[in-house]
Amino acid sequence: MSSADPARAELPRGRYGRSGDEHSDRRLRAVGAVLGVAFLALIAWFGVSYVAGTRVSGELIKFEIVSDREVAVHLEVRKDEDVTGVCTVNTLAEDGGDVGRADFTFDGPRGRIDEIVTVRTTGRATSAQLIGCTTAGGN
Repeated sequence: MSSADPARAELPRGRYGRSGDEHSDRRLRAVGAVLGVAFLALIAWFGVSYVAGTRVSGELIKFEIVSDREVAVHLEVRKDEDVTGVCTVNTLAEDGGDVGRADFTFDGPRGRIDEIVTVRTTGRATSAQLIGCTTAGGN
């Protein structure tokens, strides 16, 4: 067979679906663009509402194992000035088990509080972690 065979020059019509339906392609692109923009707007809304809704946040700066029964934890807490914040600190033993947990309340007119707190433990701790901070009412 030669490449100039007239029987092979054209594909049978209708066998492989519509080939030139530009109207459907345009409609599909428009629907995809609208859904993409809606998805991005939803992600942005979630991000803004999370950041705006966080009234108390904290960071564990460092910790020091004081003894077999105490850990000193340096916390930095940021909050609205009219809000009372509660931060939960957890201490862990070498095997990863909990040996201490404490809630610390931060109130007063300051928006940024830098404080060292003490967590009493049931055994020797090897690490400390900040679980989280919330408003005193739990909101």
